[in-house]
Amino acid sequence: MDAAPQRAGGNVRWVICALLFFATTINYIDRQVIGILKPTLQGELGWTEVDYGMIVFWFQAAYAIGLLLCGPVIDRIGSKLGYAAAITVWSFAALAHALVRSPGGFATMRFALGLGEAANFPAAIKSVAEWFPKKERALAAGILNAGANVGAIATPIIVPLIALNYGWQAAFIGTGLLGFIWLAAWLAFYRAPERHPRLSPQELAYITSDQDNDAGVARIPWRDLFRKRATWSFVAAKFLTDPVWYLFLFWLPDFFAKRHGLDLKTFGPPLIAVYLLADVGSIGGGWLSSALIKRGFSVNAGRKLALLVCAVCVLPIIFASSVSSLVAAVAIIGLAAAAHQGWSSNLYTMVSDTFPKSSVASVMGIGGAAGAIGGMIMARYVGHVLETVGSYAPVFIWAGTAYLIALAIVHLLVPRLDAKAG
Repeated sequence: MDAAPQRAGGNVRWVICALLFFATTINYIDRQVIGILKPTLQGELGWTEVDYGMIVFWFQAAYAIGLLLCGPVIDRIGSKLGYAAAITVWSFAALAHALVRSPGGFATMRFALGLGEAANFPAAIKSVAEWFPKKERALAAGILNAGANVGAIATPIIVPLIALNYGWQAAFIGTGLLGFIWLAAWLAFYRAPERHPRLSPQELAYITSDQDNDAGVARIPWRDLFRKRATWSFVAAKFLTDPVWYLFLFWLPDFFAKRHGLDLKTFGPPLIAVYLLADVGSIGGGWLSSALIKRGFSVNAGRKLALLVCAVCVLPIIFASSVSSLVAAVAIIGLAAAAHQGWSSNLYTMVSDTFPKSSVASVMGIGGAAGAIGGMIMARYVGHVLETVGSYAPVFIWAGTAYLIALAIVHLLVPRLDAKAG
């Protein structure tokens, strides 16, 4: 049984979690602006579906490269400096979108944005591993991951308002400036737990109470991570399921425009509804496994049961393009988005369950790169399907089955989640 202190003795760790939440919110606002503006930019700049697929492709390519590079760097220099450098790069790239016009120019800026944004989740999950005991990590990951949904909710509200009144260039400028506000708060507040002046000894003892997989464990060399089955289970799951979330981010406004006749002035409410549901799923999925573990389930059973629930809840998206009702489509896609975020909250936490804190960012980077490569393939596939078939139906069929396949692979590779799972 866990001998952990029953009282945390403070809430500094939740302030850190709030900062991670807002960073993720800004991250998703900056990446989703182009999806909201896609119909406008296609009409004004004459892009084809293939052009837009290419622009998304290069964001994903940079995201994959950035994830491979940033993980080892963040593990070496720490979350504070790594996060600060990342948000500086991606915020400058977000601003620079206002200066370009051609598909090639946008692809270049998306490439720069992807390089910077790649560090967000490796740095955030490393921070969670440093600041939270195991029994709270999935909930903390769920909360910070909910920032993605809040960003996705905020974007269809603020971007149309800015673009309709001041032009699409102003939308990129206004959202790009948010990162620099967050940067000031991060540099002022963040410290490692053992060096934080506001952290009580009791809260520090609570944070370190069940971090047994870090006891006496050195950082695993980057190349050796590829010999671990736990690494490959995370890689497979990210490769198969991350593209579904990218589908929502970059193509959902277009789906509502094509299938239900919405435009820049009207697709805000459906998108907000989808991402509100995703917020519920992000926090709920993290809460579910944490609650199961607190009630006596093993970490292995708690995480995998939560993953199974999420995988099953994605299945109805197979029918999203066949329903004629906008409300039904929003409900089906919203359920899938909620399930994806609950899935991600637990998948991220699996990394800190099976690897020492000193290697978490590196594993997150490797898995995230696999997800981005999956997103690259998805970008070209969706563009081709829309040009030839003219329907999202094949895309949604693929999306609905990806999670159950991924969970089967995870369980085959890692039958038991623990510090020796690799």
